[in-house]
Amino acid sequence: MRALNAMLSTAGTGFLTLMSAGAAFAQDRQVGPTQDGWYLQEAATPVMEELTRVHDIVQVIITLIVIFVVGLMAYIMIRFRESKNPVPSKTSHNTLIEVIWTVVPVIILVIIAIPSMNLLYMQDRLPQTQMTVKVVGNTWNWLYSYPDYENVEEYVSNPLDETQSKQVGQPYLLATDAPLIVPINTKVKVLVTSVNNMHAWAVPSFGVKMDAVPGIINETWFEVFEEGTYYGQCSEICGINHYYMPIEVKAVSQAEFARFIAGGGEVEDKFAKLEGGAAVSAAND
Repeated sequence: MRALNAMLSTAGTGFLTLMSAGAAFAQDRQVGPTQDGWYLQEAATPVMEELTRVHDIVQVIITLIVIFVVGLMAYIMIRFRESKNPVPSKTSHNTLIEVIWTVVPVIILVIIAIPSMNLLYMQDRLPQTQMTVKVVGNTWNWLYSYPDYENVEEYVSNPLDETQSKQVGQPYLLATDAPLIVPINTKVKVLVTSVNNMHAWAVPSFGVKMDAVPGIINETWFEVFEEGTYYGQCSEICGINHYYMPIEVKAVSQAEFARFIAGGGEVEDKFAKLEGGAAVSAAND
């Protein structure tokens, strides 16, 4: 009986420890694709906020155009059907209508072009950044480094398999064993390249998608508003394991980032809490 009670106690302790670890991971703000999602991901940077605004403007314009065209077609089919017009009109042209259908589309295109060009300029023009990270595409993972900090060694970010993703409470095909760590409220320059074939470093909630081209260093930037974990994926068809090349960015407070740098860029072991829970359970056995 005592042995049974001990076994139940050990199992209960292990279960609670595992649940506590899972809850700790779940509390981390995670931004990425959602089940049955149909809209853009939540904006986490100024660029993505502007991109969402332009997207919404264009959507409204497109919707109004569709409603107008469909309504006009319905009116024409009903008003000018054969039974109502046994003798068809021989009108060859109408100057006013021709001017309208030329000028109005031009005005619409200008309305769309102005915010679109501003957005492209905002994405392409690097502001005065406060730090730099380098991203290198490999087959099939990402290599991250911090050129501004000599004490931080470059490290490889590999995808987690399905079992590991479940253990740490993060989405499969998006989570990695070593995320890119960046501070919030900091303008970060990103240098992107590749060592073999083409890749693309893309984080939708940042409004960032930059090609990684061998022999070329492309530049982009972002500034994250809130702490949390943000996900992306390689967005260039780069080979057989293209789908298995996720991107994970962890935005932390500036104080936590300073500790990360002071510690030589040591990335927290995602499985430490789970392994610690297993150790506690074994000790109580």
